[in-house]
Amino acid sequence: MNVSQLLENEYSGHFGTYIKEAGDGKLIEELEISLHDFIRFVQNIPMDKFDYRYAEGKWTIKDIIQHIIDTERIFAYRALRFSRFDQTPLPSFEENDYANNTNSNGRSIQELLTELSAVRHSTLLFYKSLSEEQLKAIGTASNNPISVRALGFVIIGHQKHHQKIFEERYL
Repeated sequence: MNVSQLLENEYSGHFGTYIKEAGDGKLIEELEISLHDFIRFVQNIPMDKFDYRYAEGKWTIKDIIQHIIDTERIFAYRALRFSRFDQTPLPSFEENDYANNTNSNGRSIQELLTELSAVRHSTLLFYKSLSEEQLKAIGTASNNPISVRALGFVIIGHQKHHQKIFEERYL
């Protein structure tokens, strides 16, 4: 299943921004490839850049990697709920509250990449376990409808979005 196969009713709002970033590869393949590409990209960043902030109050690269990890966990949890046909609307989350309450800058880059890899492998196993019916299930998150399969592409696009930010503002 590719992004181009998503139906109009499967997502709306700010989710579309990340879905556009995901590209048009197959969901499972892109979840795998994007992880490997991201790790390779981060491993080539000079060590002195990981704690760099391009402006006062902005996140470091380590902060952003932790944000990617936290966000993937949240999106995968939403996908789990919706794949089980739980129709309870799920709230948004305040990303700055999460970022302000981590120890990302006290961790090594290798620890962060290992955690990201573990989270992604869990996400992959989850998505591989789903039926077509479960993948098409739609729930409400952040006051917007979104399908389980669209959430998978959001996870990919969110990561790619932040990789672009690294390239544009940190390197």
